[in-house]
Amino acid sequence: MQLVSFDLQHVHDEQDFYRQFAEKFALDDFGNNLDALWDVLTGGVPLPLRIVLRHLPQHRAEAGLQRIVDLMQEAETETEGAFSVRACQRQ
Repeated sequence: MQLVSFDLQHVHDEQDFYRQFAEKFALDDFGNNLDALWDVLTGGVPLPLRIVLRHLPQHRAEAGLQRIVDLMQEAETETEGAFSVRACQRQ
């Protein structure tokens, strides 16, 4: 299983997350929105894959990032667990 981690202390907002996501997965034509994220997580990257989101609870843009987490949790269900997301506070 591939493990990709995002330290949200180094993510300013949703658009910055999308930029870093596209960089980590070498996506040239990523749409920087929830629809593009869904497409990638449900068929655009090799599975199995786990994404770990560190420092989400204390992030100043938590509400905006929560929409991304919610979509990732839906993708987890759609892929029957081949994709998974975990949010944690520790480094």
